[in-house]
Amino acid sequence: MAKINPGEFVRQVQAEARKVVWPSRQETTTTAIFVGIMMLVLALFFLGVDTVFGKIVQFLLSLA
Repeated sequence: MAKINPGEFVRQVQAEARKVVWPSRQETTTTAIFVGIMMLVLALFFLGVDTVFGKIVQFLLSLA
């Protein structure tokens, strides 16, 4: 791997940073709302699954 000097490295970093496309405020808000809704849905799903498995285990343990 060829070594480059610090000045060239900084120029390359700046060139790459110029290529970054930042999301708009609306895109960020929409994504944040979507993530929040998905977290809520998944939390409720896993709560339901955990509750069902908990009841199954309780039932099986009560048989012993």
